Amino acid sequence: MDLGIRGRRALVCASSKGLGLGCAAALAEAGVDLMMNARGAEALEAAAEDLRQRFGANVTTVAADIVSEEGRARVLEAAGAVDILVTNAGGPPPGLWSDWTRDDFIRALDANMLTPIALMTALLPAMIESGWGRVVNITSQSVRAPIPALGLSNSARTGLTGYVAGTSRQVAQHGVCINNLLPGIHDTDRAEALDRNAMKAQGITREEARAQRAASIPTRHYGRAEDFGAACAFLCSEHARFIVGQNLLVDGGGTNLTV
Repeated sequence: MDLGIRGRRALVCASSKGLGLGCAAALAEAGVDLMMNARGAEALEAAAEDLRQRFGANVTTVAADIVSEEGRARVLEAAGAVDILVTNAGGPPPGLWSDWTRDDFIRALDANMLTPIALMTALLPAMIESGWGRVVNITSQSVRAPIPALGLSNSARTGLTGYVAGTSRQVAQHGVCINNLLPGIHDTDRAEALDRNAMKAQGITREEARAQRAASIPTRHYGRAEDFGAACAFLCSEHARFIVGQNLLVDGGGTNLTV
């Protein structure tokens, strides 16, 4: 399927690996010009070069911490006006409610709520002026079904979801569609971290932790970053112009909901 976005320009955050890279790759394959961002310059440039070689993509990079004001300013200055924004940032660590301080919540809010909002605030005006835009926020299945050990993530990402619910419906009349993409367990560094936590808590091996988690997913396997990226690219496409303010689960059926 031709996604109708060849020649568009996208900013994809935290895209040197994992789900962010899956999204960048799918957009590159669709002919989108990319601005890729991540903190580590070496890994970021290696990922960008791979996309250039595989897809002939026009890719530029800015190594910066998108959560910091200074890093975000550098990325936005380099990106200029974009047609597509994919927000992404690593989730806060798991734990118990009794472990978390106010500072822990502030850090979670900065990374997983306030940073995406700041990026949208900066980039939506140009999209509105051009009459076309797409924003996809990578959040988590936990905004639909909170995960007990991820209280910091549950809180911050649900706050972003509420913001998107209102904002998306204010800008849709201008041809700008904002949606959220909710991953379940994918075979990424984040899954490795959660598996290590399970290994430590239960005294089990990595293989046992992965098998245990995979057994909780109807597909019986972890997701792939490539499949997640394809879902992101569709939401960024011309064909998604009637999809507004939605929370699309990409979780192998792991979140058991009727609505």
